[in-house]
Order: sequence, then C-alpha cells, then structure tokens
Amino acid sequence: MTRSSWSEKINPAVRNIPPSGIRRFFDLVAETKGVISLGVGEPDFVTPWHIREACIYSLEKGYTMYTSNWGLLELREAVAADLERSYRLKYDPRREILITVGVSEALDLAMRALLRPGDEVLIPEPSYVSYAPCTLLAGGVPVFLPTGMETGFRVTAEQVEAALTPRTRVLLLSYPNNPTGAVMDPAELAKIAELAAARDLVVVSDEIYDRLTYVGRHTCVAALPGMRDRTVLLNGFSKAYAMTGWRVGYAAGNADFIGAMTKIHQYTMLCTPITGQMAALEALKNGEAGMRRMVEQYNRRRHLVIQAFRDMGVPCFEPGGAFYAFPRISVTGLSSEEFAEELLKEEQVAVVPGNAFGPSGEGFVRVSYAVSLDDLSEAFRRMARFVRRRGVRPRAVSVPVKISDSSRAGIWQSL
Repeated sequence: MTRSSWSEKINPAVRNIPPSGIRRFFDLVAETKGVISLGVGEPDFVTPWHIREACIYSLEKGYTMYTSNWGLLELREAVAADLERSYRLKYDPRREILITVGVSEALDLAMRALLRPGDEVLIPEPSYVSYAPCTLLAGGVPVFLPTGMETGFRVTAEQVEAALTPRTRVLLLSYPNNPTGAVMDPAELAKIAELAAARDLVVVSDEIYDRLTYVGRHTCVAALPGMRDRTVLLNGFSKAYAMTGWRVGYAAGNADFIGAMTKIHQYTMLCTPITGQMAALEALKNGEAGMRRMVEQYNRRRHLVIQAFRDMGVPCFEPGGAFYAFPRISVTGLSSEEFAEELLKEEQVAVVPGNAFGPSGEGFVRVSYAVSLDDLSEAFRRMARFVRRRGVRPRAVSVPVKISDSSRAGIWQSL
C-alpha cells in the first residue's frame, strides 16, 4: 500500500489541520545552539517549594490512586471558594466544577460537549493556536473576528453582532489575551454579555491569565449579569502558580454543561493525576503571597520590555495582562516568519511569528518576558543590533545593557 493510501485513511478533519505554528518554529530552535528563547509561554520561576512539598508528601502517604472523574472534592471545594472570594460567583463543587488535565483539555471538552456539526464558533484573533483546531475537531466551524493594535486587540460587541448567523452557537473569549497581552474594557465586555444573552450564545471564557492583570482589575465573564449559566469558565494553575508541567486546570459552569464535559472526560482522561491535584490544592490554600511576588516581577519586566522596543524604534502595543509583548516588526520590512527565522539565525534569539496566531498577527511577533532578567537584557541587546541592520532608527541612541531587578534606574547606557 502506498504512503498516500495510508494518508487517505486518516480522518480528514485531522489530516487537514496544519501543525502548530509554534511547534514548527521551535523545531528550528532545537537545532540552533546558544539560543535565548523568548518564545515559550512558561514562567521562568520554579513551582514554589511548599507546593512541590505537598506533592512529595502525598506520594509518601501513598496517594497514587485514581480520584473521582470530577477530581478531588476538596480541590473542587477550594476552587469554588476561590471563585466566590474573587468574583462573588457561587458554584456547586459537586456538580458545577470539573478538574481537567490543564485548560487545554477543558477547552477540548467544552467544544465537544457544546458543538453540533456545522455550528459556528466566533473567535477573536490573534488567538491562541489551539482554539480553531479544537473547534474543527469537534465538528464546528471557526469564524474569526480580526482585531488590531489600533483598537488594543479588543473585540467589540459590534463585531460580534455583525458575525452572527443562524449557525452561531459559541463565542470563545480569552482575556488577558495570548498572544497580545490585551485586556478587555469592562464596559465593552458588558455589551458583549448583553448581546450573548439576547442571541442565546454560550460563551467559553479562557481566563488562565486572570491573576496576571496589571491594568485595572480583571473582569470575569461569568460574573457579569445574566452570564453565569451561559458561560463555561476555564482556568487553571499553570501561569499564576508556575505550574505548567503539572497539567491541572478546571472548568466551572452550569451543571448541564459541566456534566456533559465530564461524560467525555471520564471516557478519555478518567481523572487528572492525583499528585498534581494535591499540589494545586496547596497552591490555592497557601500560594497567594508567592503568586503576588511573581506577578510583581512580571509587571516590572513588562515596563522594561515595552520601553526596550520603543527605544529601538519598534512600535509595541502595551500589554495589560499575561506575560507577552506583541511588537509590530513590519517596520523592519520583514514578514513575521522572516523576522523570527532571521533573528534566530543571526542573533540566536527565539520569538514566535505573529501569523502563528492568525492572519491578524502578521507583521508582529510574540515575545514572552517570563524569562530571567539576565536573558532579557542579553536578548534585547542582540535584537537591537538586528533591527539596526534592517535600517530601523532607534528613538534614543541606547540599548539595554543591564536590567535591574529592583528598579528601572541604570537600565540604559548610551552607545
């Protein structure tokens, strides 16, 4: 049998999905020595010791068994208490909260539980790379709502309304946003909520970066009037508590929605690993102070990164959340992929091409500042050289030579 014949046996929905633009690019990174990576959306902090210790203790006590498909009840109760404390949202931990293998699984479950073949999902973009594929794999049709730097990478109620058709079933929101760092204006989000209620839309809201909000206060979609029962709220522990590798997330929402997601979960994942759940429980109980210290560090780096791009003559949107910058590199005359590949080749600095996140990302790159201060300093020294060779004139004749962990003083030194 020929290779093409084997390919034809693959589900067309899977065969036609392109590989992740992020993963494809990092195959190149793996082949290059001495790279400073500003590409991976992963905290550079190690999971705090008390959280790791809780995991170790659980192993010593013999916690190596399955949990309920729903997850440990004590963890679900802690999640419910946290949501009530943070957003005045009340969920029944026995019927309305599901512990998942990261937010990625929660998103997949939500799409599969909600969508019928041909149903449309409205997705503001640039968007995280898994949103469209998860929609397609569930039999849905992604409908993109482009946003841009001029509007703060925020979707509007008018955009949502203009895109509605009789097949529209789900609106997928993600603020603070990956890759742009955009946060939503509360008044605009309220308009979108009113529209969702009027047109009977289900909102799937990925709020994994809710604690990493630097401008104003995060608005939880489910907490808006009339939205609790029509919102599937997705969140987890990866970003705020530096627990990416633990793979623990959760979904909260109407009991019918969460029950349907649990049906799929119990036949696929069965349950989230118990050791990760024990660690997540400790994070919720005692991790607030450590999380706030990490967020303060990210905010300090955020200011430094924005200033670094602007001083080298590269316009940069000011992110209000997450830990990404999304500079407009079209001023160099290069496409997103050209910029990323040539920067990697010439200066051994890795960033992610903006078009990996959709057509609206062309002309931009995603830069993660969840890396050490020393690496940020050296990466921007190299990047400044790179853009100067492309004829970009710096706003000030300076480059970052040292990033202080305690202040912005002494960061710049004239050439």
